[in-house]
Amino acid sequence: MGASVCGISVLYLWVLAGLLCRVESSVRPQSDALLPLVINTWSFQNAAEAAWRVLNSGGSPLDAVEQGCTQCEIDQCDGTVGYGGSPDEAGETTLDAMIMNGKTMEIGAVANLKRIKNAIGVARAVMEHTRHTFLVGESASLFAESMGFTCEDLTTNKSFSIYSKWIDQECQPNFRKNVIPDPSKSCGPYKPIRGLEDVKVHKEININNHDTIGMIAIDKNGDIAVGTSTNGASHKIPGRVGDSPIPGAGAYAVNAVGGASATGDGDVMMRFLPSYQAVEYMRLGADPTAACQKAIQRIQKYVPEFFGAVICANITGSYGAACNKAPGLLKFHFSVFKPGLPHSQVEVVDCL
Repeated sequence: MGASVCGISVLYLWVLAGLLCRVESSVRPQSDALLPLVINTWSFQNAAEAAWRVLNSGGSPLDAVEQGCTQCEIDQCDGTVGYGGSPDEAGETTLDAMIMNGKTMEIGAVANLKRIKNAIGVARAVMEHTRHTFLVGESASLFAESMGFTCEDLTTNKSFSIYSKWIDQECQPNFRKNVIPDPSKSCGPYKPIRGLEDVKVHKEININNHDTIGMIAIDKNGDIAVGTSTNGASHKIPGRVGDSPIPGAGAYAVNAVGGASATGDGDVMMRFLPSYQAVEYMRLGADPTAACQKAIQRIQKYVPEFFGAVICANITGSYGAACNKAPGLLKFHFSVFKPGLPHSQVEVVDCL
């Protein structure tokens, strides 16, 4: 009788120990062979390789994300990241960026940054040299200068040409509504008008002008960081801030779970915090692909034809992506660098 009870006790403890081991394994890397990992939005392979070099040499995920996004700022990736692209209604290029440490939950972000090319670097300076999270506009630029960042003109011949062509086309397309004169035919100046029906006008948000870089970097220990950098929507109203620098919208990370980043029509996507939602889906057990899909589907319910995509990675080294099928976006390309690859590779998913 005693042996039987003892036997049952031993068996029970053995089963319990096994369950605890499985629970523990779900919140830490299962195989070093899948890590480190770098994944970023779009076919920005130079950015992925810059980040990988940092991780592969023992650098931190924060360093990797900063270097990767900085590379995209230097390359002016697709004209939608860094200086010289996406001029606003006044013809000025301004920058948004954020960086997040999944280990400490610290975040630094800047928006409407002027005169400073290295937006992701300024975002990290906000995180590391202030008790704040987010600085905007002229004050963010002055902070950057005080931190030693170089003051430079962000306008180029290309961005000035884009602006001039837009003016010649009667400022089309633009982001105004419920104003007079008719924003579909005029540059303004505008005044508000009440009682107008909100006519759905096609906004020129597409693969050619909204390619924010969002990056996730995970080191061999499972520590994670995420970051974003963009010059925002072309012809935006001065002062506009998109989703990229918004924590939980542009990117989000939690060390015990994983990270996510979004790209697309920020004025729509920021309302749903898709990066935060994707990380929470992974926390609840969804694999990265399913988590990305669920985040996209939450937005689809309210805005069926929005332009956007999400990338996700968990701390086991698994990753995935999803996008919404919209005009100009039937497939989504993203860059990956992982163990066993001689260089970064571009992967593709079909949009939902």
